[in-house]
Amino acid sequence: MSKQPYGDDTTVIARTVTRIVSPIIFVTAIALLLQGHNLPGGGFIAGVLTAAGFALIYVIFGLDYVQDTLLERDVEPTVGIARPALAADYRVVFALGLLIAVGAGAVSMAFPDTGYAFLGQTDWLYDVQPLFEFHFASAFAFDLGVYLVVVGGLLAIVSVVGGE
Repeated sequence: MSKQPYGDDTTVIARTVTRIVSPIIFVTAIALLLQGHNLPGGGFIAGVLTAAGFALIYVIFGLDYVQDTLLERDVEPTVGIARPALAADYRVVFALGLLIAVGAGAVSMAFPDTGYAFLGQTDWLYDVQPLFEFHFASAFAFDLGVYLVVVGGLLAIVSVVGGE
């Protein structure tokens, strides 16, 4: 059985630009996520950027491309209007992000550095001489949770709307 070509209804330029721009979008989103607790950026804008990158792939190549090629799942033919299988996965990502964000706030109440405050911030510095110095802030766990909530929520919406 031959594979269905994806993105044949779009131009070669659009497919090529998407292949070039998508990795740049995702790397920028990860950079914004990692710098968010110290500089402008963070989970929300990184999540929006990630969802925009996936939305671009959906528009140019289609939802079946993401399911079949990127995630290597079987694409089942649907009759009428059906919800894509990915929407359920995105809801799980949303719930996991919400759990991480709330958990990060609750865990911070256990540290005296934060004044036992919900969502108080503390940080740890791991200095491995002479190789590197690693700085971890507890706000990163909250940013990661927000990132997953935004990505899961927006991609669930995009996949359901795009599936129709």
